[in-house]
Amino acid sequence: MSATLGELIAALEALPPNPRIVASGNGAIPFELLQIADRNVPKFTLNMLAAHSGLPSREGITHETSFVGSGMRKSPHLSYVPARLSMVPLLFKNALPVDAVIAHTSVPHNGKVSLGIETNVVVGAIEACKARGGTIIAQANKQMPYTFGDSEYDVEDFDVIYEVDLPVANYRERKIVSASSTDTATIGAAVADRVLDGSVLQLGIGAIPDAVLPELAHKRGLGIWTEMFSDGLLALIEAGAMDQELPITASFSVGSAELYEWMHLNPNVVMRRTETTNNPGNIAKQRQMTSVNTALQVDLFGQANASRINTRIHSGFGGQTDFIVGALHSKGGQAIMALRSWHPKADVSTIVPLIDEPVTSFQHSAIITEQGVAEIFGNDQAKQCWSIINKTAHPSVRDELWEEARALGLA
Repeated sequence: MSATLGELIAALEALPPNPRIVASGNGAIPFELLQIADRNVPKFTLNMLAAHSGLPSREGITHETSFVGSGMRKSPHLSYVPARLSMVPLLFKNALPVDAVIAHTSVPHNGKVSLGIETNVVVGAIEACKARGGTIIAQANKQMPYTFGDSEYDVEDFDVIYEVDLPVANYRERKIVSASSTDTATIGAAVADRVLDGSVLQLGIGAIPDAVLPELAHKRGLGIWTEMFSDGLLALIEAGAMDQELPITASFSVGSAELYEWMHLNPNVVMRRTETTNNPGNIAKQRQMTSVNTALQVDLFGQANASRINTRIHSGFGGQTDFIVGALHSKGGQAIMALRSWHPKADVSTIVPLIDEPVTSFQHSAIITEQGVAEIFGNDQAKQCWSIINKTAHPSVRDELWEEARALGLA
């Protein structure tokens, strides 16, 4: 039975002083309940992943995350806690004790509710919160799809279920995945050329991984084991590129109303907690696991920075390190780093001599830009450097990079 607004407010007011509240993130943010918490909890820490704009933000609210989204990126009250996403639930058990969880769920179905499009770290947060006697609250939304896997809970697992009927989708119609520029189209095609029939895929977030999807339509027997997926998956299914016998396994989804309608009660979609999807051992078990990620910078040692711009945190480790390690250990697997050779907004080369910021990942199978493909794994550092400069760097900076390479002892 749905709680009244008064019952919800009473549960929020009963929380301990300055509680830590973990909420669903990415595309599943429970905005309605967060606004109610904002009005009724004077001071609290809000922990969530990849938060979009529109969050409560004022004195008394600390934004806490291990993956910074646009809604927290410029927050004056940001507490960034570095961690691979597979390790975030461990933080909830120890360093970041959870007083309450506000999960965005489906409405009850056969005595259960589902976390829908966002399983991720919410499962670990619920377990940690229950273990210390905290409060579990559901924003049960009639428009949230019901998904299977680790996302399912008995209604009795929640202390408060507050029903709403609000849009969940980021966009109503299916988002057509296409390259935003000639460069991204070139990169997408080069990455797709390396994907073998029967491969299991993980595609990171951003324009570059998105550009790969349309180029995979002619492949066959593909599978998905990933953190997230979006509308591009529907096009691959329609093209006959997917292995229909292999469940699509992910920990969250961000997409259109059409995608969420397709996910609703779909037994071929299995939503798993981040400790499962991002476990390098599980990733390594996938056949020809192919991981495609992007970065802000890559240096002549093959190291990638996907987290920071100068000293400012831009995002975080995410699952990149987990999937790169797992893919490299998969039989026939590969870990691809794909990016443009020139950053259009900053107007600088993305290939740099040596990364100054903390390194997010390294030792990829290959680095791909619109300039070409640099083979990394299995080559010595001099050969790696040669390939990075001659195959992936923008021609205008190659002479400068060679000078730096000699100073670094790479040439």
